[in-house]
Amino acid sequence: MIGKKILVADDETHILSVVTLKLKNAGFRVVTARDGREAYRLASEEIPDLIITDYQMPFLNGVEFCTLLRRESATSNIPAILLTAHGFDLDPVMTTAAGIRLTLSKPFSPRQLLQTVNELLGSDSAAPVAENGEGGVAA
Repeated sequence: MIGKKILVADDETHILSVVTLKLKNAGFRVVTARDGREAYRLASEEIPDLIITDYQMPFLNGVEFCTLLRRESATSNIPAILLTAHGFDLDPVMTTAAGIRLTLSKPFSPRQLLQTVNELLGSDSAAPVAENGEGGVAA
């Protein structure tokens, strides 16, 4: 949904930039964090509609970050998408308990990520955005 707020947390600048640009071009408001601790602070302050987080980050990994959010009433129901290195094996029970609705492996398609965001926020009818190159975003 246009205007919804999304928190993007990733310690890799190029991924943070690509994801942020794609979401902003689609009309979303974007808040960014470069580590798990900053992401937790911003999520608590900003109360985003959705979180996109990397698994491997300094201070708190993506699952730990999302698990902490589940303990707070204001952030307990925020859905999350977890980005992870290709082939990284995560326990589905653990990710589900952390509120992670989907795990995307790196490299991922920015178009696929945007489609997933729209589906999770109930706005899959949002206007399509022109894609500048369909190459995946790598770790």
